[in-house]
Amino acid sequence: MNTVKDLLIILVASSLVSNVVLSQFLGLCPFLGVSKKIKTASGMGIAVIFVITLASAVAGAIYEFVLKPLHVEYLQTIVFILVIAALVQFVEMFLKKAMPALYQALGVYLPLITTNCAVLGVAIGNVQKEYDIVTGVVNGFATAVGFTIAIVILAGLREKMEYNDVPESFKGMPTVLLTACLMAIAFCGFSGLL
Repeated sequence: MNTVKDLLIILVASSLVSNVVLSQFLGLCPFLGVSKKIKTASGMGIAVIFVITLASAVAGAIYEFVLKPLHVEYLQTIVFILVIAALVQFVEMFLKKAMPALYQALGVYLPLITTNCAVLGVAIGNVQKEYDIVTGVVNGFATAVGFTIAIVILAGLREKMEYNDVPESFKGMPTVLLTACLMAIAFCGFSGLL
């Protein structure tokens, strides 16, 4: 059984120390594509938090109560992809109905959560680390919060840099990649926490 201390360590480690984007380089497509404005970045972050947390719970339960007893653990990747696709469809329908402006702003990146390797990486990582369902959900939530922190910080920096005088060869994606690199270096400072 996990103690609160263990869960807090996983929470800090997954969100800051082992940030899914800045240290594991998973989920870079939405990280770079949706980080132009803080509003869309935070909307994407909330959607990713919802999908990864639910995917961690559902995938953990399916693995524990269906795949393991039937001895078909080798089907985990296919099953997890189906679970993630269904959850993303649910989020997409909800946003289209409840928040059409955010739905339009996220555009093609919302359905791309289905193929976001960070979501699948968390589900498979929970199985590989032999986390129980509660620990897997905490890890998934913390990982998604780390993704949200990184994308919102990058969006804020991009909004500020938009009005800077930048040499022509550094305009656009080169500046974004350098900024992401510097953020990754900064997040390495959190490694001394644990």
